Order: sequence, then structure tokens, then C-alpha cells
Amino acid sequence: MTLHLFTFKGIVILTTSIYLTVMNTHTPSARDIIGSSPLIAIENEAPAKLIVDPPLPEPLAQGRVFIQYRTENLRVLPVFGKGALEVSPRFGHIHITVDDALWHFVDASGETIILVGL
Repeated sequence: MTLHLFTFKGIVILTTSIYLTVMNTHTPSARDIIGSSPLIAIENEAPAKLIVDPPLPEPLAQGRVFIQYRTENLRVLPVFGKGALEVSPRFGHIHITVDDALWHFVDASGETIILVGL
């Protein structure tokens, strides 16, 4: 995408030029990378999956816990309430507990979880 900036009688005009790349057999589609469109309900939606990596070793050696995760069939967003359970495509947030602690916290960012000072 190229941005063009023009002025006409003191008015700034911004235009864009978008160059589309024709997909070939070696180029994954947008759907392959980001999944189904969030605008269309999915019939018989597959169950959500949470894939959690072990803590990253470098920060762990310094007493910090960095945990990366990803989801399948779930978009991690800051949504709450019972209504969120009936939406398709599925979206939600992650509840996190540490060992047997009585407390928990919620992540709605989809980014690396960081724990320090435990």
C-alpha cells in the first residue's frame, strides 16, 4: 500500500494505492493464516484449543516467567458475560491460575503472559 498526500486550496487530501499480489500454489491464503472471517457464523464449529508453551528459559533464569500461548478456534478478546458464549465464530478470554493459589486473573490480550515476584 502506498500513501499519497496532496493539498488542494489548503485542504489536505490523502489517497492510497493498494497493490494486490496474485496468490500462487505456494502462497497461503488469508483464511489459512488468520482463520475464518469473524463476520460469518461457523456451522459445527470445532472446539476451542489452548496451546501453551513452557516458560521461556532466559527470563526464567532471572526469576521472571514468560509464557507464550496460542488458541485454535477461539479469538482472544476482552469480552465477558454469558452472551459471549453464544457467538460464532467463538471468542473469549483466558483464566489463569498459579499452582494451588486461591486467586486467578484474566488475560484478554492474546499476548505473552508475564509473572514476576511469585
